[in-house]
Amino acid sequence: MSLTVLGINHNSAAVEMRERVAFAPEQLVEALQEACQHAGLQELVILSTCNRTELYFTAQDQQTDFQQRALQWLATYHHQVAQDIGQSCYEYCEEEALRHMIQVASGLDSMVLGEPQILGQMKSAYAVAEEAGTVGTELARVFPRVFSVAKKVRTDTAIGENPVSVAYAAVNLAGHIFTDLATTQALLVGAGETIELVAKHLAEAGVKRIVVANRTLGRARELAQRFGVDAVLLADIPAQLEYADIVITSTASQLPILGKGAVEHALKLRKHRPILMVDIAVPRDIEPQVGELRDVYLYSVDDLREIVDQNRRSRRDEARKADQLIEAGIHEYQHELRSRHAVDTVKALRLRAEGMRDVEIERALRALARGEEAEQVITALARGLTNKLIHSPSIELKRASAEGREEALEIARQLLGLQDNTEG
Repeated sequence: MSLTVLGINHNSAAVEMRERVAFAPEQLVEALQEACQHAGLQELVILSTCNRTELYFTAQDQQTDFQQRALQWLATYHHQVAQDIGQSCYEYCEEEALRHMIQVASGLDSMVLGEPQILGQMKSAYAVAEEAGTVGTELARVFPRVFSVAKKVRTDTAIGENPVSVAYAAVNLAGHIFTDLATTQALLVGAGETIELVAKHLAEAGVKRIVVANRTLGRARELAQRFGVDAVLLADIPAQLEYADIVITSTASQLPILGKGAVEHALKLRKHRPILMVDIAVPRDIEPQVGELRDVYLYSVDDLREIVDQNRRSRRDEARKADQLIEAGIHEYQHELRSRHAVDTVKALRLRAEGMRDVEIERALRALARGEEAEQVITALARGLTNKLIHSPSIELKRASAEGREEALEIARQLLGLQDNTEG
């Protein structure tokens, strides 16, 4: 059997190419079964996310073209040209395939180093393949080991603890300033991708009321529908400031949207309850003088980037620890695999020895039935069984000695449990 990974991801291809080979969830069962049937794969799991599409499969070793057949199937399924896709694909086999799978599951191969969602996505992909009937003995051994090592990486390192996106860093900062985010209200200014991520992270952190202020209500209302937030216009910001414990801004405005006077007025109405203000925009949305006010904690995008850069460095350090855990996991798996390979040999040896034993027992029983002395019969049985057991090894040992294969002789001594009694 040959474990292989064939894939395309954010490092190997632009989003336009990744889109062409992505699988919708409702396609997967059919695709898995079709690939095994038409590409000659014995086992298959397909992982398809926004950043990657990867095929994990096994095939008989004698099928020297199974990688090309898998690529051709992928191209045909998505109505693409195999050569075009092949230029953006990567391929790993055996140990390298296992290493890559663990790195993916651990978040070490993600666009955001250490992101946790990929492990759940890989587990889901494996469950779908089980449902489709395309998981056999080999992948049933490999994937649990992949999940086990990935879990150890997440548990024994801090690879995913520090935020490495500006949006998440802003929310993380709020969590350090307010002891219970569920009791806070947030005002988000802007409605672009960054604010969308901020809204998502705030909702996940437990913030109950989020208001999004934007130049037009259309985009703000889209976020309102997705995250259950309230949508208002920029003109409504002064009225909202009184209730906002957290203010995060990210607009394309060329001029500041929030000035010192408006914030000072809001603080009086709040009876000087503190406000965290995070300005992610360039040019800045909040006048720098706002930071001079007591009870205001103002952070700029540069402050967050410094945190993000420091956290990226921290994650890279943790990634080196993760690599050590991964290598240990691969070594352990290979040791178990080699042990399993010995099982067939041990079974064959036992069956052969039991066959010889049965023949000698049958011969001894016939001798006893003829009235021969029990002592003679037992002696003959032992001698006959001994001669049969050592016959083949003796011949091979003599051949190895004649050919000067000392290493083979030494291994034979170890396997047979022999002691070297030549000294003394």
